[in-house]
Amino acid sequence: MIKPLKKAGWLETVFLLVGYLERYRVEGDSMSPTLAPGCDVAVDPNGTLAQGDVVVIRHPYKTDVVMIKRIFRIEEDGKLFLSSDNPFESTDSRAFGAVSIEYLKGKAVAVL
Repeated sequence: MIKPLKKAGWLETVFLLVGYLERYRVEGDSMSPTLAPGCDVAVDPNGTLAQGDVVVIRHPYKTDVVMIKRIFRIEEDGKLFLSSDNPFESTDSRAFGAVSIEYLKGKAVAVL
């Protein structure tokens, strides 16, 4: 089941302004229909992770590339197996395997 992200309210806006949350822009169709290209998301670098959450993470082999994916499962060793909401338009853990938590930028908490 795909969990939708909520629309940002005043609290997320304040947290962005004071630096508690970070802003990332979605590029590409990999998370359609949940997230459209060009939309911005508020990301909590300290968010608690669970299966189904949307996260921003560095690519494990192209570390200058930042991706937005959904946690399909958290493996026993703590690595994240990531999936796309639009798997035909994306590469995810099916191609590059589970990703270490050290690559995590944060958990997406709201759409701006």
